Amino acid sequence: MMIYPTMELLDGNCVTLDKGNLDAPQIWHVDPIETARSWAEAGAEWMHLTDFNAVQGDSRNADLVEDIIRQVGIPVQLGGGMRSREQIEHWIGLGAGRIVVGTLAAYDPALVSELAKLHPDQIVLSVDVWQGQVMTEGWRKAGAMEPDRFIKAFDDVPLAGVIVTDIDSDMVDVEAQLGLISGLAADCRWPVTASGVVRKGDDISRLKYIPNIEGALVGRALFRKTTSLEDALELAKAEAEPVAEFL
Repeated sequence: MMIYPTMELLDGNCVTLDKGNLDAPQIWHVDPIETARSWAEAGAEWMHLTDFNAVQGDSRNADLVEDIIRQVGIPVQLGGGMRSREQIEHWIGLGAGRIVVGTLAAYDPALVSELAKLHPDQIVLSVDVWQGQVMTEGWRKAGAMEPDRFIKAFDDVPLAGVIVTDIDSDMVDVEAQLGLISGLAADCRWPVTASGVVRKGDDISRLKYIPNIEGALVGRALFRKTTSLEDALELAKAEAEPVAEFL
């Protein structure tokens, strides 16, 4: 299972949010580029980066995001405010490994399908669920779509994968999150990444046995030091199958 160490940026700072509440961020006083480099040195194969300013239409983090993409040394899966073809192609052109789309997929699925065909294995669908409905606009607007139907609308599109977040349970009721994520993963054509569910190493151990869960975004647990990236990567490794001995 892939572990995506996850960084969320707001006003140039690394932050974590409670259920997407931008008014009360937890600010972590670390250097974003050095932090991302440390993840690469620890053995991460990818990192996930969300720009919360971009979600609000603010480009103040653009230079920092570009520096992270260029300097860290591992591919960056980038999300936050990807609302147009121009934005998505701009960041692909600057070297982002994958682009995460949610709101645009809800409002213009034809465009997202076209972009995924033009950039195979580079477009990731974000499915944020609140009270059984897909949320858009950075968790601020409820849609009229059920998550399973939303995902199935992209069955014939060459997505790189699907990220699922259960906003209702965000880091509070992990069992409920695992139920939602495992249910969606079971019927999903694409590999699913679980978001917001890892508080400690035990959560990774449980996730890797759920069918079609390809990975997990791990951010808050790393910043709070309830698990280390080295431990997370080790726990995510596949268990060796027993080998019969023949005499």
